[in-house]
Amino acid sequence: MPAKYIKLRIVIVGLLFFMALAAIAARAVHLQVFQSQWLSREALERYEKSMLISGKRGTIYDRNQRRLAASIDVASVAANPAKITDIDRTVQKLSEILKLRARIVQRKLSLDKSFIWIKRKTTDNETSALKALKLPGIEFVPEFNRFYPSTTLAAQALGFTGIDGKGLEGIEFYYNRQLKGGESRIKIYKDAHGKGFRADTRQLASKSGHNLTLTIDSYIQNITENALADAVNRFSAASAMAIVSQPRTGAILAIAHYPSFNPNAYLESDRFTWRNRAITDPFEPGSTMKIFSAAAALESANIGRNDIFFCENGEYKIGKNVVHDIGKHGWLSLQQIIKFSSNIGAVKIGEKVGSRNLYQTFRNFGFGARTGIDCPGETGGRLSHYSAWSEIDVGAISFGHGIAVSAIQLISAVSAIANDGVLMQPYIVREISDQHNQTVRQFGPQPVRQVISSRTAGIVKGIMKTVTTPGGTGVNAALDRYAVCGKTGTARKLDETGKYSDSKHVASFVGFTPAESPEIAILVVIDEPKDDVYAGVVAAPVFKKIAEQTLNYLNVPPEGDINSLRVSRDWGANG
Repeated sequence: MPAKYIKLRIVIVGLLFFMALAAIAARAVHLQVFQSQWLSREALERYEKSMLISGKRGTIYDRNQRRLAASIDVASVAANPAKITDIDRTVQKLSEILKLRARIVQRKLSLDKSFIWIKRKTTDNETSALKALKLPGIEFVPEFNRFYPSTTLAAQALGFTGIDGKGLEGIEFYYNRQLKGGESRIKIYKDAHGKGFRADTRQLASKSGHNLTLTIDSYIQNITENALADAVNRFSAASAMAIVSQPRTGAILAIAHYPSFNPNAYLESDRFTWRNRAITDPFEPGSTMKIFSAAAALESANIGRNDIFFCENGEYKIGKNVVHDIGKHGWLSLQQIIKFSSNIGAVKIGEKVGSRNLYQTFRNFGFGARTGIDCPGETGGRLSHYSAWSEIDVGAISFGHGIAVSAIQLISAVSAIANDGVLMQPYIVREISDQHNQTVRQFGPQPVRQVISSRTAGIVKGIMKTVTTPGGTGVNAALDRYAVCGKTGTARKLDETGKYSDSKHVASFVGFTPAESPEIAILVVIDEPKDDVYAGVVAAPVFKKIAEQTLNYLNVPPEGDINSLRVSRDWGANG
């Protein structure tokens, strides 16, 4: 081959190599200079994973600084399947110690991932047992677990958190933003073969959430829950709820339900028991509404406590409807209508007051609107506008049917009477503080409005006091050393067809004590009691039990001679 052709080939090959190198260099410059950020992101996505971890959740205390909810250090178990050397042994030990199904563990470990949760928030025993085995590919991630040391105490009010530490019900949900800790990310790395596992646990969030101090008193809460449990079991009722509050401030001292549940294991309970029904569920109150009808009569209709109404001897026809009383009453004063709980008397009061004044009084007391309590899911109840009321509606609403209220509305309204006519906004959290116990925010008494005059409130108090004297429907709520102002309520429930049931009732008693200077207001609601349905028998004794123990606990001095208010079982009127 001629030398000139050999030289030409060398030049061509050299030129090709030069072009190839130039292309490689250009590509390198392009990637390193112009696409460096994109490449970094891709590398991170492929070889670096991260997960969000929350810091320690704040503690919830009762008003005496007793812990009701706290967060404790725990570990969660994770796996890197590529590092597991003995899959069968690992599956066996994980399922055995963590009490998991072997096939579920096997399925997780067969996934083509470098990080897989096996079980979140394991117990100390589970963590210790696994760590002792030193299984390859099994790692432990530090987390926090929510713990409720008093188990079922105030469970519906407190609520609970989910596996990720976020509040799902109750105060835990409503104040989640304040309670949750600071968030940070844990980094998890792997090599090009998917091997290697490292969690940078030093990045775990150290900032704790804020703490809450409630108005709830654990001792009063326990008294109330025990009293409800006894009543439900005694009368084979479906459920019960009660609220204890301070009339002058609106602070909630106890908010109880039966049956309850354990928020440490909430998934083992029926969802019905999770709900704070004293806040979320409306019910027809029955005769407890008569005291507000009386207030309307005194305030807006120029009616006195001794003005009399003919109660039709127990049967009163309104159009096609007939209103009945248990007792056959003739002429009764306004005071006697409340004491004996006459439905017909309440209808006569409503007729004289008029639908507009009756509606406005009920609205002023807070019915038909949310109270604004710091709990989630509050209902506004049901109070239709008076322009839509028929003649029978006016009568029915006067004695507590055709209207729906929540327990928190009812206790707040009665507390307004105890508080000289001033309605207070109810509240359940007293203070928010940081992890160093420095106050972030405080809550206190907040007046809403003057509902009725102090004079009218005083007259209604006097009328309510007669309810717990001999002959009154609430005599079983009377205390030996304190005068009680109260009112019974027995309402038939609506059935599935929208008609009032003859077999299902709601029995309630609401009141306050001591009468002259009320320290506590208490509402008791018993749902679907059996054997006996009247509130004077079912709910009034529960009020008495709660009130006696609470007044003793609070060291409230007894009033003067009130022998006339001692318990008598000579009652026989409507509940």
